[in-house]
Amino acid sequence: MELKRLHLIALYARLLVLGCLLYAGLGLRGLAIAQTAPTPLSTLGADLEQQVRQLAFGTHAQPHGRVEILLGTLDRRLRLAPCKRVEPFLPAGTRLWGRTRVGLRCVQGPTRWNVYLPLTVKVYGLGLTATRALPAGTVLAATDLHQAEVDLAEETGVALVEGDAVVGRILSRPLNPGRCLRETDLKPNQFFASGDTVRIHALGQGFEIASEGQALGPGLEGRLTRVRTEGGRVVTGMPMATRKLELRL
Repeated sequence: MELKRLHLIALYARLLVLGCLLYAGLGLRGLAIAQTAPTPLSTLGADLEQQVRQLAFGTHAQPHGRVEILLGTLDRRLRLAPCKRVEPFLPAGTRLWGRTRVGLRCVQGPTRWNVYLPLTVKVYGLGLTATRALPAGTVLAATDLHQAEVDLAEETGVALVEGDAVVGRILSRPLNPGRCLRETDLKPNQFFASGDTVRIHALGQGFEIASEGQALGPGLEGRLTRVRTEGGRVVTGMPMATRKLELRL
């Protein structure tokens, strides 16, 4: 009986030693992983930063003026495998204008990866800015605007430059002092009203036919509208000038 008890004690001792060794091995393995885990790539090296700037500047060589590139940072929580060479690239469909991004890809390393770096592209040029606070519905006068250097890429709408072209136009939304006037800030020109008699210019390959019709809706600049011809046919065209509709055949 005593011999059996000694055997059990020895067995427990061996199991305890084995457990300690196994635990120690797992601990060492975890330590090795922690030591070799890649660190966040939150900043760019000087060479890579220069490549990113060259990529962005290259898209604005003409015809814009002064360009300023503000680089963002990658997410600090991001973990990337070590890489000897990283190259910037322009993702498909991306325009380097305003708030945008460029891609960074590992081309020489044990694991290939792609990430995206945010950046802001400022493109400066002349534009019309408000001289005072202008509420929506304001009929613009020459004294309401003046030319100044603006960031053309700050918003998506086309920045307007010529004051004479916008005098008499109506603001569709408020315009704060110093803010650039853009095409999207203006109500579209109305060339005719519903029910007006309209001159229809039908344009084809090498010919033009003129006729008249009655507008079935308002003729707003940049928006298709319908007109009923003298023969009773309804056609759709683009308002182009006062009581004029252009129809492409």
